Amino acid sequence: MPHAIRIHQHGGPEVLAWEEVEVGEPGPGQVRLRHTAVGLNFIDVYHRTGLYPIPLPFSPGSEGAGVVEAVGPGVTNLKPGDRVGYCTAGVGGYAEVRLAPADKLVPLPDWLDDQTAAAMLLQGMTARYLLRKTYPVRAGDTVLVHAAAGGVGLIACQWANALGATVIGTVGSAAKAELARAHGCHHVINYAQEDFAARTRELTGGRGVEVVYDGIGKDTFEKSLDCLKLRGFMVTFGNASGPVPPMPPALLGQKGGLFLTRPSLAHYTATRDELLETAADLFGVVRDGRVKINVHQTFALKDAAEAHRALEARKTTGSTVLLP
Repeated sequence: MPHAIRIHQHGGPEVLAWEEVEVGEPGPGQVRLRHTAVGLNFIDVYHRTGLYPIPLPFSPGSEGAGVVEAVGPGVTNLKPGDRVGYCTAGVGGYAEVRLAPADKLVPLPDWLDDQTAAAMLLQGMTARYLLRKTYPVRAGDTVLVHAAAGGVGLIACQWANALGATVIGTVGSAAKAELARAHGCHHVINYAQEDFAARTRELTGGRGVEVVYDGIGKDTFEKSLDCLKLRGFMVTFGNASGPVPPMPPALLGQKGGLFLTRPSLAHYTATRDELLETAADLFGVVRDGRVKINVHQTFALKDAAEAHRALEARKTTGSTVLLP
């Protein structure tokens, strides 16, 4: 029987259990998928801890790549042997084999290997909706990207640079600063050594940036508002440091008539056409070299707890892949 990581109670990495599981035949609209690579993302931690509650027990993991083994009734766009990837198919990725909805799977181009696909789909599609849809970045804009050496950050910084923006990134160490500079950041702020809001104002001549992309949450939110220009755009899309505390809407007015949004990938891939459009845009910038994807860490899937510990300790950079 195949194995999967299962969670029976919320908690720390120790609740990730490696177990045998039974995977049946695919039902209507489903395929059975054998994973070749699984992506590690911070949302997996939110699911494990219960910050984003999912009924127990379950297998975490929202991103993966693999080969279709069987298709269920009504599936006409895929066949056994097809290579596919996903990042909007729901949890269940930490498994050797899973059932998945066919309409949430994206065919992988021949030039793209499975590990790179599993490393880039969720983070790359997130960067795409942030930069192209939530606040469409234009040439001449100045943008601030928190966690610039993280998975989304490295992709977003490269992509924003390619769009003609001036990119300011924040990081927590000198090594991460060098990585961010090598991936499109024009200016890097080490928040362990500098006040990032004051430094951002200095870099922009006191004006502020058009947009802040913040996946960190509690630790960076309020100061991020101080980085924005008049009528600037605050995009909070993650909670790596914890959820943002309640905030009176009047604060946005006091700080310059700011705009605030809390989007998710699901909001921008709600239809099959939107999903395929988002994937095609991402594949395009990777294939032509505007965005480079590097798998910086790999772990055996059965060692997912070790991977979670490294991720939460901020010991990882860029993309991490779990291998079945």
